[in-house]
Amino acid sequence: MEKTLEQQPANCVKIVLFGPESTGKTTLSQQLARHYHSVWVPEYARDYLQNKWNNHRKTCESKDLLPIAVGQMTLENQLAKKTDSVLICDTDLLETKVYSETYYSGTCDPVLEKYAIKNNYDLYFLTYIDTPWEADDLRDKPEEREAMFEKFESALIKYNRPYVLLKGDKKTRLQLATKHIDLLLAKHNDAV
Repeated sequence: MEKTLEQQPANCVKIVLFGPESTGKTTLSQQLARHYHSVWVPEYARDYLQNKWNNHRKTCESKDLLPIAVGQMTLENQLAKKTDSVLICDTDLLETKVYSETYYSGTCDPVLEKYAIKNNYDLYFLTYIDTPWEADDLRDKPEEREAMFEKFESALIKYNRPYVLLKGDKKTRLQLATKHIDLLLAKHNDAV
């Protein structure tokens, strides 16, 4: 189990979109992957939980978190091999840890927690709650967006993750994100 949660070495800059639901992470992560003609790592939980809802009319349970984490890291490790520039991750295990602690009495599976803290990324983009809420089968707490945002930011601070806060419309967010990624890519290319 632990091997499947471990981040494999990769020769690329790794970026994570991070924050509460319905804050534009997927849209922006796809835009960034297109902008850099690079690779996008989708959020594994979305398909996993949508299938669970479609087939059983059940929402996420604590027992789903480890399979979700394994699926996420399997995708990331496979896709990281396909680029030597930038890998755009729609989420990471730290996000899963935040949701676990929020939804399941402050707890997180110790193995998931270990790799949520251990796995390393070059930069996080923390998406603010100034985007319109879009309801779907999986989103469930529009009234708790501010509290969730604070939990996500607290996790980044607690684990000393480098991050940039993204606010504003899609164009503003994309411009700020590309500015920061360009700087990281310049450093990465100089090091290679």
